Amino acid sequence: MLNKNAHLIEDLSKPEMFPTRDGYGKGVVEAGEKDERVVVLCADLTESTRSLWFAEKFPERFVELGVAEQNLALVASGMANYGKIPFISSYAVFSPGRNNEQIRTNISLNNVPVKVIGAHAGISVGPDGATHQALEDIALMRVQPNMTVVVPCDAVEAQKATVAIAFNGKPSYVRVGREKSPVFTTKDTPFEVGRAEVYRDPSTGSGRSPDAAIVGCGMLLYNALLAAEELSKEGIECMVINSHTVKPLDEKTIIEAAQKCGAVVSVEEHQINGGLGSAVAEVLSRNYPVPQEYIGVQNRFGESGTAEELIKHFGMDVESIKNAVKKVIVRKK
Repeated sequence: MLNKNAHLIEDLSKPEMFPTRDGYGKGVVEAGEKDERVVVLCADLTESTRSLWFAEKFPERFVELGVAEQNLALVASGMANYGKIPFISSYAVFSPGRNNEQIRTNISLNNVPVKVIGAHAGISVGPDGATHQALEDIALMRVQPNMTVVVPCDAVEAQKATVAIAFNGKPSYVRVGREKSPVFTTKDTPFEVGRAEVYRDPSTGSGRSPDAAIVGCGMLLYNALLAAEELSKEGIECMVINSHTVKPLDEKTIIEAAQKCGAVVSVEEHQINGGLGSAVAEVLSRNYPVPQEYIGVQNRFGESGTAEELIKHFGMDVESIKNAVKKVIVRKK
């Protein structure tokens, strides 16, 4: 059953649809209203990343650097060193893809509070194809010391995440998508950087131990919830955990879920190597090893197609998640 304390929408079958990049656009304006130190820099993608909304509201605090992602990171690191709170936005394949060394050396190493927004991430970018489908960005960011990594599940959570990282005093990466995706959280849904949220727990009230835990991040968490609801009708019960913060990972919640369920399925719109699934496996291997299956891109580059077609083609749809759950339960037994 859905966790009432999660305050999700009442009917999961009828969500509104907005891209998570909209949440960033609204969130950075909100952060700018709270603190005049907030500035935004962009690499000629102000409309696509939704940085345009900040530029319109605070033109004196917006800097357009053109197609120069390395310079984007360098200028932002200097501004942060002198007291500003810079947000830098571009497609994730360019930032942190193209400018990874500048982010590493000038932002993470110096531990300055630059906020990196990787837009148009994941396979759901669609027709743009493999060159523009960032599938490695979580891995790139989470291995950098000092870096916080957040992957919001919908536009509402993306807005909360943007405001939260603005004032955490740390280098931070937030991953957002281009396509419209279901909005299933609300303004009352709990959100705190570094704390995973349990959205579904069949043991609540029933006393029954779940058969598996689904740990996800990003827009695919909606598919995870739908899969869990469908599996329930087949007599299979799953916990569903929103691990929006990939770094620092909420190890306590992940370990407790493994102890309660005895099996885990990770779900993410990213390479299975180096992303959330790897982070979960690292924690469990040290603390409480259990069988784990991985939903994500299986060591491949992307392809062109609609978002819906690609999610199914790469095995990240509802049916694929259900099959992964059934497989991991068999392994557990």
